[in-house]
Amino acid sequence: MGFFSFFSKEKKETLDKGLEKTKQSVFEKITRAVAGKDRVDDDVLDNLEEVLVTSDVGVDTTLKIIERIEQRVARDKYVSTSELNNILREEIVALLEEYDNVDDNTSNLAPRTSSPYVILVVGVNGVGKTTTIGKLAYQFKQEGKKVYLGAADTFRAAAVEQLVIWGERVGVPVIKQQMGSDPASVAFDTVSSAKANGADVVIIDTAGRLHNKVNLMNELKKIKDVMKKVLPDAPNEVLLVLDGSTGQNAFEQAKQFAAVTQISSLAITKLDGTAKGGVVIGISDQLKVPVKYIGLGEGMEDLQIFNRREFVDSLFKN
Repeated sequence: MGFFSFFSKEKKETLDKGLEKTKQSVFEKITRAVAGKDRVDDDVLDNLEEVLVTSDVGVDTTLKIIERIEQRVARDKYVSTSELNNILREEIVALLEEYDNVDDNTSNLAPRTSSPYVILVVGVNGVGKTTTIGKLAYQFKQEGKKVYLGAADTFRAAAVEQLVIWGERVGVPVIKQQMGSDPASVAFDTVSSAKANGADVVIIDTAGRLHNKVNLMNELKKIKDVMKKVLPDAPNEVLLVLDGSTGQNAFEQAKQFAAVTQISSLAITKLDGTAKGGVVIGISDQLKVPVKYIGLGEGMEDLQIFNRREFVDSLFKN
């Protein structure tokens, strides 16, 4: 069975370890929120609201969760504080399931097509974008797929060099041009070469200059347009990479990118080094765009498919 096809015991252990800082922070806050109480009442709900907001779940999503718990308390008449963690798990998973039709038990990553499956990767500098591309390439290759990488962030020599290093490390070709070249030209060459050589997956790196949104929007549009000349369906996916350790700043970046291009999936990195893992819940809910991957460490295997049930279970499990 392939890497992406099931949630193994090893991945569960990696998830639990990676979310330890967030879990410890949330659990401690919840313990204080219910101190001296044996049932969920208005005071507990007020305290729980503060717990979720300060855990980077976000105000709007927090209010949705609190409303769901209020409805449950009203329906069941009596809910003990000892049940709160289980209720949180159930209601948050239910919230995330309302819009996300991706099956947690399958990869749904790169469907087999007659032409390469093209992933356009966007995100600001420093979020782990190029590293995420390298890890994806590795894991696709482990699945037996033929992968091509395109170094279309031509404005930063470090970005191109880093992608080349990852290509060598993973053993996949990287298509590049000179510094300052037209990013769309790099994307065109990458897709053309991948198609000619029977590749299964193409991953294109791009620049993330959010301080100049108009230029970024035009650049991404041009990249998409030229790729369509080779593959009419390209890109099949636009993946936005966010740094989870920045909390609500990650959510703001997500909204800004969504304003300049159509985002179809998210990767949230660096969750192992932060107590802000709750941001995954808020971003999933507010953007109505599925979180597809989460980064839980430096290793090539530490990029996981986001399984909402396992994530929430790990976060709120005693």
